Amino acid sequence: MDDRPIGIFDSGVGGLTSINAFSEVLPHESIIYFGDTARAPYGTKSPRTVRAFSVEIADFLVCQGAKMLVAACNTTSSIALDAIRAKQPGMPVQGIIEPCAEKIARECTEDNSIGVIATPVTVGSKAYETYIHRLNPNLKVHAQACPAFVPLIESGAYENGGMDTTVKHTLDDFIKSNDIDTLVLGCTHYPIIRGIIEKLYPGITIIDPSFALAERVKSVLKEEGLAASEWPGRRTFYASDLSQKFLGVIDLLGISGDYVLEQHRL
Repeated sequence: MDDRPIGIFDSGVGGLTSINAFSEVLPHESIIYFGDTARAPYGTKSPRTVRAFSVEIADFLVCQGAKMLVAACNTTSSIALDAIRAKQPGMPVQGIIEPCAEKIARECTEDNSIGVIATPVTVGSKAYETYIHRLNPNLKVHAQACPAFVPLIESGAYENGGMDTTVKHTLDDFIKSNDIDTLVLGCTHYPIIRGIIEKLYPGITIIDPSFALAERVKSVLKEEGLAASEWPGRRTFYASDLSQKFLGVIDLLGISGDYVLEQHRL
């Protein structure tokens, strides 16, 4: 048994959408979450910058005693995992894209038209297409970059109806021209606007990668002998800018129970 916390991180508030999945799948595990809200978004930054920021956050979480590092950030998962592993040899490091791709390859068929919406860096990496086609080369996968989504979500635009027009403008042609019936939320910020997407495009199956990620982490902890003992885990949330929006997303997602909030500048 190992009661050290799992270190989970994201470019901002988005990774908070995975917390409820982890609490359900891994209720006994402690979590340290870091959201780099002061430097978000990552999806429009250069790969070199994303790698540097991601390694910096990983170092911080390891210093806080993390037993495993989890990138609940598709942008980091698409280009920075190797850099983190090189800096933290022997530390289990898990990204969000691979377990989601396995779920898609397992559950979708050639009759489906799969759309992946993500940041420009994630789309440019072709990580989803690569992982999915490695497992099932016959699936139809289309990707669409949505550069405006994360800044608007971080600003709280989802609260006042400001997101609807942007979502429609960004996704209408993509969904209709590719006859999308399955839509992957390829950025952990996007579940925050899931309701808007479902309202605008009823009937489309939405895939949120968070549960696939939590299940993968559970498997890794078991394989590595790192699972926690049978007691409720603790949760600590760090943000590089502990803004009211960060607190608002915690409330919006219904993250309940005891937790500690702290600001930490890297």
